[in-house]
Amino acid sequence: MEKWISFGELICADPSREKEFNDFYDNVHVPNVLKAPGFVAATRYTIKEPMNGRGRYLTIWEIETDDIDKTMAVRREMRKKEDERGEYIIHDLFISIWHDVLFRQISERIRSK
Repeated sequence: MEKWISFGELICADPSREKEFNDFYDNVHVPNVLKAPGFVAATRYTIKEPMNGRGRYLTIWEIETDDIDKTMAVRREMRKKEDERGEYIIHDLFISIWHDVLFRQISERIRSK
């Protein structure tokens, strides 16, 4: 199994709805993503002073799979069904900045220092 990390920076698009955003993220989004085969862990950090339009939250999804393309395709299909069920009605609050880095490359760099 290869180990992958998907990074993301998120911003709540409406600061007056920050509580709703966090409740949704913690209680709907994270459990939904972790149901996807290969997604094994989720971590979210709050960036104290976001700079230059960067995200307020750094998200890290740990993934273990032999076929990352298939794993991500399954997750996209699951997301589509979640949308159809109305589970992402507040997705207008999410602004995603960047994501997807190969975990193996990061861990090799860390070990080499």
